[in-house]
Amino acid sequence: MHNGYSSHFNLVTAAHEVMVEHGFQPEYPAGTESQLAAIKMQMDKDEDPHLQDLRQLLWSSIDNDTSKDLDQIEWAEQLADGRIRILVAVADVDVRVGKGTVIDGHARSETTSVYTGVRVFPMLPTELSEGITSLNEQEDRLAMVVEFTVDATGTVADGKAYRALVRNHAQLAYPSVGAWLSGSGPAPEKVAALADLAAQLKLQDMAAQRMLDSRFQHGALDLETIETRPLMLAEEAVEIVRLEKNRATSLIEEFMVAANGVIARIFEQAGVASIRRVVRTPKRWDRIVELASGMGATLPAEPESKALNDFLLEQKRKDPDHFPDLSLAVVKLMGPGEYVLVRPNQDSPGHFGLAVQDYTHSTAPNRRFSDVVTQRLLKAWLAGTEPPYSVGDLDAISQHCTLMEDAARKVEREMQKRIAAVVLRPRIGEHFRAIVTGVNHYGTFVRTLDPHVDGMLVNAGKPGVRALDVGDRVTVTLASTDPERGFVDFTL
Repeated sequence: MHNGYSSHFNLVTAAHEVMVEHGFQPEYPAGTESQLAAIKMQMDKDEDPHLQDLRQLLWSSIDNDTSKDLDQIEWAEQLADGRIRILVAVADVDVRVGKGTVIDGHARSETTSVYTGVRVFPMLPTELSEGITSLNEQEDRLAMVVEFTVDATGTVADGKAYRALVRNHAQLAYPSVGAWLSGSGPAPEKVAALADLAAQLKLQDMAAQRMLDSRFQHGALDLETIETRPLMLAEEAVEIVRLEKNRATSLIEEFMVAANGVIARIFEQAGVASIRRVVRTPKRWDRIVELASGMGATLPAEPESKALNDFLLEQKRKDPDHFPDLSLAVVKLMGPGEYVLVRPNQDSPGHFGLAVQDYTHSTAPNRRFSDVVTQRLLKAWLAGTEPPYSVGDLDAISQHCTLMEDAARKVEREMQKRIAAVVLRPRIGEHFRAIVTGVNHYGTFVRTLDPHVDGMLVNAGKPGVRALDVGDRVTVTLASTDPERGFVDFTL
């Protein structure tokens, strides 16, 4: 067991060190400041008669209550035939960050912003991601607008994309909007003050619920994984707080899935090579089948998302308290997503968990380089010019994005463990309910359920202890913590 501990462990310093260890470059390169100065000068000269001016629409954003890098805003309109018209405006990062520039080179190397819980390491300088290219409230911004309609069955159609000038009229947060939409909380102050905004959000919610129901019918997985963040006090982590999913998070997720599908289909119909986001068929389907069997259900021998989701929905109805445990096990057994090059007239592997075949990443260019690339491909197609990237470029970028996203997950996971080691230190000797999340040659790993903390079982392989596998539920005792190495050790 690991017993090293520093009562004044600096989590922010540790986050920087872990970033470097996993191949990130937290410091921006020489030339960044001069490029930022040039970008600020360019803003005073923004004139384009071809842009649609949509600033008068009642756009709003919904994001985490701590988010400062706002990538998208939304607007909806009820049509006479019963369909709902949806517009998703995505920050135009490319117009500020030119391909091949210093800042672009850094973004291409990092590929993603990394959220460590104690500090954000943004892909783009905060002057851009939280300022010039963020769709901040009451600021005029250039954007790429993705438009589509949603009918009564949740079918998305009439997809198109174009450039526009927009203004975010209300920056809102998931917790308060979600509680209001579900009827479990009052309207947020901005919503209560503006009847048109309340009606706008209700219409967006109606469209999102239609799309969600449709995707469930096609086999999208109704998973309820749990995310956490540390509660900080005077720059020290004192508690681990659960982030709840709700109607507002579902609304934004549905709009993002639909918008990304629209862009993917535009590329497909235009014969444009692009980067897609895929989750392949689960490699450990046999273990998913075994888990279902242990709960009295039968899944087909070959992977089938519709059958899996029917099982998940039934388990959620029967045992909602333990549904997050089951969701976590299924997510682990499905494996991570990846970026792949899709050439013209080539079938995409699709996204097993979302039950969609056409899916790219285009809605978070402040946070992901793949989205910047997609934005540039889209703008070139709209302008009728040659794609800014060759097929070879796109293949190399997709592989690098997958590599760095995996590294980002490792950074975030290691920091979660360090944060947990700091927060849980006073609770050594306590018992916790847990679920097994991994078994490999390094050992057996678990996640406790309250609070949600990852750790290692240090006596899992000893004589007399039964063999464990992903998805098994166990009761564990906190044995020790070591923030410096990110160790949280449990015993059965």
